[in-house]
Amino acid sequence: MTRRTNLYTVATLDPTFLSATELLDELRGKRISSSELLEHYLDRVERHNPDVNAVVTLDTERAREQAAAADDARSRGEDLGPLHGLPITIKDALETQGLRTTCGAEFLAAHVPAKDATAVKRLRDAGAVIFGKTNTPTMAADGQAYNTLFGTTNNPWDFERSPGGSSGGSAAALAAGLTSLELGSDISGSVRIPADYCGVYGHKPSYGLIPLRGHIPGPPGSLVEADMNVLGPLARSADDLELALDVMAGPDEARATAWRLELPPARHSNLSEYRLAVWLDDEACPVERELVDILRGAVDALSDAGAQITERPAPVPLEEAWRTHRALLMGVASAGLSDDDFAGLSGFAGSAPPDAEETVALLHARWLVQSKRDWNFVHDARTRAKAAWADFFQDFDAFLCPVACCAAPPHDQSPDMEARVIEVNGETRPYWDQVCWIAYAGAAELPAVSAPVGTTAAGLPVGLQIVAPYLEDRTAIDVARRAADVIGGFVAPPRFRTEQLGATA
Repeated sequence: MTRRTNLYTVATLDPTFLSATELLDELRGKRISSSELLEHYLDRVERHNPDVNAVVTLDTERAREQAAAADDARSRGEDLGPLHGLPITIKDALETQGLRTTCGAEFLAAHVPAKDATAVKRLRDAGAVIFGKTNTPTMAADGQAYNTLFGTTNNPWDFERSPGGSSGGSAAALAAGLTSLELGSDISGSVRIPADYCGVYGHKPSYGLIPLRGHIPGPPGSLVEADMNVLGPLARSADDLELALDVMAGPDEARATAWRLELPPARHSNLSEYRLAVWLDDEACPVERELVDILRGAVDALSDAGAQITERPAPVPLEEAWRTHRALLMGVASAGLSDDDFAGLSGFAGSAPPDAEETVALLHARWLVQSKRDWNFVHDARTRAKAAWADFFQDFDAFLCPVACCAAPPHDQSPDMEARVIEVNGETRPYWDQVCWIAYAGAAELPAVSAPVGTTAAGLPVGLQIVAPYLEDRTAIDVARRAADVIGGFVAPPRFRTEQLGATA
């Protein structure tokens, strides 16, 4: 690797697991160059990606040109933006100009967009060097990161387990030290759950905060903004989440004619001022007891550090939240059904008697073929939930709860997702229970952060979900930041901790 005389020696700096914020400080201080940092990540992808399978497409030569240009600009005293020269990767569901974007679908294997997704362009315009794409399930429609085009992404903490989905490749790449910052998407926990399972940070912004143009699904070229779907960063620190949010948030070109964005600051400047409501288990979706104990320890640490903790449930019952969220989610998913599939599901849902057992398959069938009249009732429930949360946040600054009911489960690629199961407290639960606790923020369009707070006895990460008031994203991020000061933040998976810059595996 070519080195400049004004940089530290190889042994001085290991950038692998530094946060993006720390890496930008190193770049600005000329202690490492963009080209050197890019080569470091490319080397790690070459050595470690065969095991993790998180990065599925590289843009090596163009990234090298852009990194060199960023270094030259810095040498001239030019500032390219807040991400000047930072090498990053992007979930393969976001269109990238000149770089294939497949969303894990074979029919998109040769899709090379002519322009960037709006959020991707904002990252580039801020100086980021995009060097690759990360894995996602086919059309982002699974709770893991597996597809027939690129195969399975493994969790860096345990290769036999899922990294979560659908931004599983994003979270796995960060945890394994293959990239510095990621852009994912979240309609059903697809940022928060992978962040939880892989031990990194993930932010689901308030709905509508970051433009969705260029996200797949819908189909390439779609101008429709899917209900509940958001784009959000994954990172190795809470500071990085805010850094990326500031770059990407704001109205799209059409709305910018009149709209301006001015997100309020975090509600408080120290932990002792925060009023935090906490709910760590619920019979509507039981949580693994070991996870509850770990989360309880994190909450107790926050309390000991001065936070005002109140044990109380959310203003919307969990079962009501997940049913509302799931009905809205299936309403979005129905747009991708073929006529034959829609007819088959309509027949299945219509033939079930009113008192039939509400299996996952039956509920999903009913919601996939729901009428606009039915959807209106669900939308009313969502609107009432938003109002209830707004009242709730008059008394509390944030709501703390689990991200998921379990730690990362083993891989399961059985084709019938409705029939899959997970194990919680020794009992079999539906696979879809993984996306119950994320429903609070999803259905009510609230910002939420997944922050790592510990590991299980088996060495699997556990995350705490921090839900904040609508458009008060900085409050959610700030609570995560202050929690890291008390509890500790990102920790690299054991098998990846010992390497130093320039060392061989």
